[in-house]
Amino acid sequence: MLNYKSILITGGTGSFGKKFVTTILETYPEIERLVVYSRDELKQYEMAQCMPEGSERKVRFFIGDVRDKERLMRALEGIDIVIHAAALKQVPACEYNPFEAIKTNIIGAQNVIESAIDKGIKKVVALSTDKAAAPINLYGATKLCSDKLFVAANNYKGKRDIKFSVVRYGNVMGSRGSVIPFFLEKRQEGLLPITDEQMTRFNITLQDGVELVLYALENMWGGEIFVPKIPSYRITDIADAIGPKCQKNIVGIRPGEKLHEEMITTTDSINTLEFEKYFVILPSIPLWNIDDFIEAFKGKRCTQGFNYNSGSNSEWLSVEQIRTLISEHVDPDFYVEA
Repeated sequence: MLNYKSILITGGTGSFGKKFVTTILETYPEIERLVVYSRDELKQYEMAQCMPEGSERKVRFFIGDVRDKERLMRALEGIDIVIHAAALKQVPACEYNPFEAIKTNIIGAQNVIESAIDKGIKKVVALSTDKAAAPINLYGATKLCSDKLFVAANNYKGKRDIKFSVVRYGNVMGSRGSVIPFFLEKRQEGLLPITDEQMTRFNITLQDGVELVLYALENMWGGEIFVPKIPSYRITDIADAIGPKCQKNIVGIRPGEKLHEEMITTTDSINTLEFEKYFVILPSIPLWNIDDFIEAFKGKRCTQGFNYNSGSNSEWLSVEQIRTLISEHVDPDFYVEA
């Protein structure tokens, strides 16, 4: 699918970008070019040191910001596919610096769209978040707006052969700034701060996130929001998995946080299809025959009133499963003292 193609990933030095690049190099040895587009030269340097031998012929590091449309246009020369992963995503930082989040997450998204159309890109997949469903913080609101922009881009592309789709998933296990690395660090102090004992979150590994993006690239018709079926965890189970002997202090929910996350709201259910391993939220303005889409991928319409919520999910991670996943995907040296 991707052999002999050129791909650019915005925010390419982030957790997802690193895993995406290594996966592509392993899976598609004939990839033409992988362009890592990001604004931090130190992170690019550090990432380059970890690349497999021989990858320098295929991987290019391009310093730039999605806010800078002119620079983005230059980076897209000769590119076939764009993965848009760049974002300001720390909730407190976005609340404190709202327009900075808007400039990156909304204006930057529109820059990616317009540049992709003008440069003849074939496919664009944008990464979203569960916080974009019924958002209560600025980060979620900017990502909802970004999702709408990418879906709507299919309406005004004209006759150009380009498709835009979105992948939305929950907390990525082990990503920078997430709860698991935070608890792993705090357990050295013997104290784990818990926001609320009832709090739940969706969970997905980096590799599963990459696989979903690759699935979207291969099967997208344009305008879909792909939502994977993934397990939930309780924040208390994360604490028990990492620091069973640690003291747990309840510190309260931070501004802009939810008790449970949603990826599909009851309002979305009207336009949502269910498949074996994922859901698809359809574009509000039809772009293709929905019945043909259902038949092609063997799906069905969701019942009205359905919602996909981390607190009412049917699949849950146990404490032991969480420990296994941490060892496999976050810290190979992780262990819990008996």
